[in-house]
Amino acid sequence: MSNDVAISFEDGVTKIIKVNQFETVMEAAFKARINLPSDCRDGACGTCKSFCTSGEFDPGDFIDDAMTEDELDAGYVLTCQATPETDMTIDVPTTSDVAKTSASDFDAEIVDLEFHADSTVSFTLAVENRDDLAYLPGQYMNLQVPGTDQARSYSFSSGPKIENTSFMVRNTPGGAMSTFLTERAAIGDKLTMTGPFGTFFLRPPKRRMLMLAGGTGLAPILSILEKLADDGTDQPIHLIYGVTNDTDLVGLDLLDDYVEKMGTLSYSFCVSSPESTAEKKGYVTQYIEEEHLAGGDVDIYLCGPPPMVDAVSSWLSDEGITPANFYYERFAPKGSTDDDESGAPVSREAIEESGDTISAGDAVSSMQTGRLSFTRQDSMAHLEARTGLELAVTELLMGRLTDKQLEQFRRLAENVSTALKGEEILDAEEFGKLNEEFHEYLFILSDNPAFLESFRRLEVQSQIVEALKNGGWIAPEVDAEHYDLVAAFENNDIEAARRVLRSHSEHTRATMCKVVPHAS
Repeated sequence: MSNDVAISFEDGVTKIIKVNQFETVMEAAFKARINLPSDCRDGACGTCKSFCTSGEFDPGDFIDDAMTEDELDAGYVLTCQATPETDMTIDVPTTSDVAKTSASDFDAEIVDLEFHADSTVSFTLAVENRDDLAYLPGQYMNLQVPGTDQARSYSFSSGPKIENTSFMVRNTPGGAMSTFLTERAAIGDKLTMTGPFGTFFLRPPKRRMLMLAGGTGLAPILSILEKLADDGTDQPIHLIYGVTNDTDLVGLDLLDDYVEKMGTLSYSFCVSSPESTAEKKGYVTQYIEEEHLAGGDVDIYLCGPPPMVDAVSSWLSDEGITPANFYYERFAPKGSTDDDESGAPVSREAIEESGDTISAGDAVSSMQTGRLSFTRQDSMAHLEARTGLELAVTELLMGRLTDKQLEQFRRLAENVSTALKGEEILDAEEFGKLNEEFHEYLFILSDNPAFLESFRRLEVQSQIVEALKNGGWIAPEVDAEHYDLVAAFENNDIEAARRVLRSHSEHTRATMCKVVPHAS
């Protein structure tokens, strides 16, 4: 008996390994030639600490210096000790390069090509070494455009167990891939794809689900529905599918099939064009009903263009609804590719020119995947992780900052104070920006891209800002502790810095607990 464990790296690469009974995640990863961070391998150092986003496991033996019981409760895991009891997904705080692995290349052949309408094309690929292509429903691949040096990122529309892989993509006039598909593509043509990538994928269904798809954002939703239909679930699922014009409505026959197969699935669709003949006109938020949200006890999966993701997020905030989980994938914003096609990876030339200003994750593709969730449990886990990173970067930099750097560090602390009036936040957005600049400064000075990327991926500041919109209170000690941390660096006092960081974490947690409405 074995379990599948999906290991997600900071640069967007995901590897799926099989872990046998009584085998640790690290042992299985090493067998698969994936070098996860490690040192002691006996639960004593914490080097391999990662975050479990789904699944159950036996944590094994460990000491508090490696991982506390609170961290375990929050979802952290030591890969050198943990043995999976179910399939799992784990976020590892390093890049795939550091783990000496990478996204895999696959050669594929077009076996089917279908033009649904002027705006949408579907194609199916037979993949060589198909057994080696393991992906999670909802993830995407980078597809090389035949005859060019360009690539585009597209989500699977087929489930992970389907032999041939399918994609449903937007037909953009003048687009590199669109031009190939409409003018040159033929059955039997070969292409190469790389991946899989992305953190937009199905988690184990534990509650009601609401799925929202905009245009060809239906593709990853179809992949997710295929998995749910295959596995079976008793959780209610409702999909709202929104498009611009009537001709953009594709895949309704597939949705009808899933409704028949699953029993717990329902769906509706709407068209934003006022000239539409559809019964429901407008946008998806107009057709979200109370029962779909279950008072917030709902997992939301949303795939569409950035304005749609932002609109749904704002609508939920305005309605006072905090979903248990909110997973999203948004297409590339306008102008991110020369021909305005969605999802192009950043070119090698652009990466070389940008240096460290583009993160490894951003370079994978202009597709954006992630999780919007500001519940107390997530916030606490991310705050714990931030504290751990700050303790580590403090160890690295103590005694190494120049006078100019110390002066700038103090200036950043003073800037944060301008957004505060005692315990009152004068402007949540401004406070979040200035607070992030202060906390990020040491990671920038560390000249360690992996450290900086790990800090940014936690998105603690965006969670703090979102939470503070619910109330303007902040623990009064927070502001003073910024200055205390600067003083510890000025005095080269590592013990004082550790005390301040731990105290700061507790007071930030107190702030979040007061303003975040409920835990998931």
